[in-house]
Amino acid sequence: MYCPFCHNEQSRVIDSRVIDAGTSTRRRRECSQCNGRFTTVEKAILLVVKRNGLTEPFSREKLISGVRRACQGRDVPDDDLKKLAQEVEETIRGKGSSQIDANLIGLAILDPLRELDEVAYLRFASVYKSFESAEDFESEIRFMRRKIRG
Repeated sequence: MYCPFCHNEQSRVIDSRVIDAGTSTRRRRECSQCNGRFTTVEKAILLVVKRNGLTEPFSREKLISGVRRACQGRDVPDDDLKKLAQEVEETIRGKGSSQIDANLIGLAILDPLRELDEVAYLRFASVYKSFESAEDFESEIRFMRRKIRG
């Protein structure tokens, strides 16, 4: 880590703390040459493993965009979409892995979206679960009703 004062490459970590609900690490460092102290923040990278095997960094904005499509024409405020995205991100980060299967992200979206808007949930589920007929919708609606009753 380069010292911001003398640009020396060698520094030592004095203190390290997890911040932002475990998504980042804050480190206090001391330069071995000039003894200057500085802080660094490192974001914990979460990689999404796509169906084709490729990986890409997790994007909360991409998650919101996908859910927003399902909510199109519905009265769902952007703040609610942001809360949903935060909840989903916390859920998947809580699994403790630096890589997460894209399928698990879809699963993590379903329940909070059903709570937010049932029509948007059905739209999202129809794409995510590859519905092919009205029967698939009927089956999902029966599942939702069973879940509501307990």
